[in-house]
Amino acid sequence: MDVPILTSAQMRAAEEAAFATGVQVEALMNKAGAGVAQAVTKFFQKPGRCIVFAGKGHNAGDALFAAQCLEQRGWKTEVRLAFKEADFSNLMRKKLGDLLRRPPDVLGAAPSEAANADLVGTFGQFAPDLTEQRTTTQNTIAREACSSIAAPLVILDGLLGVGARPPLREPIRAACRAINQLRTTKGGYVFAVDLPTGLDTDSGKKDRDCVVADFTVTIGYAKPGLVADGALNYVGRIEVVPLEELRPPQTKPKEIIASPVAFRGLLPRRNYNSYKNQFGRIGVVAGSKGFVGAALMASQGALRAGAGLVEVFVPEEIYEIVAGAAFMEVMVKPVASYRHLLKEKVDVWAVGPGLGKSRAVEILELVEKVKQPMVLGKNFRAPALQRQTIADAAPRRNETAFPRRATVARQNSDEIL
Repeated sequence: MDVPILTSAQMRAAEEAAFATGVQVEALMNKAGAGVAQAVTKFFQKPGRCIVFAGKGHNAGDALFAAQCLEQRGWKTEVRLAFKEADFSNLMRKKLGDLLRRPPDVLGAAPSEAANADLVGTFGQFAPDLTEQRTTTQNTIAREACSSIAAPLVILDGLLGVGARPPLREPIRAACRAINQLRTTKGGYVFAVDLPTGLDTDSGKKDRDCVVADFTVTIGYAKPGLVADGALNYVGRIEVVPLEELRPPQTKPKEIIASPVAFRGLLPRRNYNSYKNQFGRIGVVAGSKGFVGAALMASQGALRAGAGLVEVFVPEEIYEIVAGAAFMEVMVKPVASYRHLLKEKVDVWAVGPGLGKSRAVEILELVEKVKQPMVLGKNFRAPALQRQTIADAAPRRNETAFPRRATVARQNSDEIL
C-alpha cells in the first residue's frame, strides 16, 4: 500500500473521522507509541538507555508509551518534562502514571511535590528561569543524563506534534537545545515522534533551534514538511507507523512517500525463463580521466534499477580501469569518438556523469541526434549557443530529464534548459 503525504489539516480530518466512528484516542496513542518503539528496536536491537523529552499533549503521550514498550524490552528509560504536571493533558498524565508504576531511571531530578515516589525531572526543577539560564540548563541535563550511559543512547523527541509551528517558545526552546546538545556531545541518536520539534508540518520551515533528528517516526502518514528540500538534515531517515484507523482523503493525494511498497508495481515480476534483452538495454555514457568513479556508479545504478543489459561507454584512456572495477554484469566498451554511438541499439541513454568538457562537441552531437529517451546528468551544461540545439532535439525523443530538482534550481536561470 502506498503511503500518502497528508497536510496537518488532512491529518486532523482523518483523526476526527476515526473518532466519530468510535475509535478511542488512547487506542491510537498506544499503537503510535508501540510503532515508535518498534522503529527504535529496528535500528538498535541491543537495549540501551532512552531519554524521553516530553511536552504536555498527545505527542508526549506517544513518546511515553514508546518508553514503556522499550522498558519491557530491557531498555533503561529517563523522562524530561518541559512543563509542570498541572499543564498536562489528561491522557498524557495517565501515560506518565502508567510509566511511573515501574519507575524509570532519572539522574539529577528532584522529587515531585505530588508524590515523593515521582522520579521524573522537569526543566523547571533544573532551572527556574529558563529564559536567563538556558545554557546552565543544557549543561546540567547533558552532564547528569549522560554521566554513565552505555551505548546506545536514544533520545525521543515528544515535545510538540502536528500543527505546532515555529517560532519556538520557552520552555520548549530550551528542551530542543538540550536534545541537540545531547546528540552532539554524547553521541545520542534522536528519534523525533511524528516530526522534529521546531519544524513546520506543512512547509518544512524550521526554527533556529529545531531538533536535529536522526530518525523521524511519523504517525499514520508522511507530512509535506518532512520531505521539503531544506528539511533533510533535521528529519533524517523517515519511518512511517501505519494506523489503519486513519483513512486518507477520498481524493487521491498528489504525492506519496518513496518506499519499497510505492515502487513495487513499477518493476513487474519476471518469468523464470526471462531473457536479459526483455528488460531494457541501457547505454551509459560516463567517465573521463580523473572521474572513473562516475562511470562505475552510473552503471551500478542502472543495474539496480532493474535493467536487463547495461553497457557503459568510456574513453579509451580509462577503459582498462573501468573494465577491471565494474560489476561483472556490466559490458564496458571503449570509444574513440562518441559520434560512433549513434549506431548503438539501446532503449535509453544515460549521459553526463563525469564526462568533463574536453569532448563537449561530440557529446552535444550525440544528444542532438539520438532518437531514444535520454537522461542527462545533473552537472551536464551546454554553452549558450548550443543550448537551443538540445532543447529542439528533446521533442524528438520521449523525454529529456534532469535529476535532482534542487540541483537544477541552484543553477543560474539562464543555464537551465
